[in-house]
Amino acid sequence: MGSLEGKHIVLGITGGIAAYKSAVLLRLLIKRGAEVQVVMTPSAKEFITPVTLSALSGKPVVSEFFTANTGEWHSHVDLGLWADLMIVAPATASTLGKMANGIADNMLVTTYLSAKEHVMVAPAMDLDMYASPSTRRNLATLAADGVEIIEAAEGELASHLVGKGRMAEPEEIVERAERFFSRRQDMVGMKVAITVGPTYEKIDPVRFIGNYSSGKMGFALAEECVSRGAEVIAVTGPVAAYPSDSRINIVKVESALEMNEEALKAFRTADIGIFAAAVADYRPETYSDHKIKREGKDEMIIRLVKNPDISSNVSEEKKEGSILVGFALETDDALDNAHKKLEKKNLDMIVLNSLEDKGAGFRTDTNKVTVIARDGFKKAFPLKYKREVAADIVDIILEQQKKIKIK
Repeated sequence: MGSLEGKHIVLGITGGIAAYKSAVLLRLLIKRGAEVQVVMTPSAKEFITPVTLSALSGKPVVSEFFTANTGEWHSHVDLGLWADLMIVAPATASTLGKMANGIADNMLVTTYLSAKEHVMVAPAMDLDMYASPSTRRNLATLAADGVEIIEAAEGELASHLVGKGRMAEPEEIVERAERFFSRRQDMVGMKVAITVGPTYEKIDPVRFIGNYSSGKMGFALAEECVSRGAEVIAVTGPVAAYPSDSRINIVKVESALEMNEEALKAFRTADIGIFAAAVADYRPETYSDHKIKREGKDEMIIRLVKNPDISSNVSEEKKEGSILVGFALETDDALDNAHKKLEKKNLDMIVLNSLEDKGAGFRTDTNKVTVIARDGFKKAFPLKYKREVAADIVDIILEQQKKIKIK
């Protein structure tokens, strides 16, 4: 049996010169046992014919909403329900923009909007288009929506310029599909608890001490774990947006004291505990029930007291055989401080990132991390979208968990 035996895959093809690679991709998917339905944009037909793709897939190619001569309706809803995976390769700048903004003016985009399962996109365009802020913004939006971005490669482009914009090779795309299905159920039966976002420490009814955490990294981890079959509870501080996946059990808190209380409950039975929240180290000693007025005051002095160390508290009640993962956001002596935190808090792993790295840290859609484990394992990753970072982190967590069980 092939590695994709029995899998239903929708292959979306858009109008770019890289569409010729889609025939090779289609053939590779079929050879590995997948059943593939091709959906083309009208402009894609200018680059590769439906006859070629139909011959390779053994299915009529879908491009329009209905067949002109018979009136037969092609249901994007049925296709979205049928698919175990949707791959758009090549994905042009135009199609990425439509997908990111829900502009459903062709069969491919409406199928994407109806898709219930995982979606991958392999962009292909000229280097300036790929580097354009609009394209990067659309890719970031899609990544935040859970779409897997298969980044374009560098090389000679259709313009004869050399740079980043070539569609990833079909073999790489197939490998990503195989990896998706192999991961899909590797956390079934596991319980995962995650702390997410900032905490707000009240000064008075309108002011607080907080930080810039958006919760994006924590929720990316929650979505990755639940997509792999885990039961997930996310204890989250105040954030602007929550994940749409209803399988994630969200417990909303505001302060570090509240997060500590709920985390102790959630982590007690967890197989995997992840401390992704940016918890305030201190809180005001006193809270004013009324807004503090500035009239007649040249300064305001707020006395702060220490908040509980949530990860240290949880580690004292750690479930046997479980694994605890912390995060460290540093500006100086990053590796040294991360190692100290790993030991001090009795963690099994720590994920380090730095505010010095462009595109990493708070309020970004990307992150650049180094993962360090207690057994000496260390691996640095390049800048990636946070959902991809989450997949890398979870892969390492599962490997470390296996080592703990063997011991």
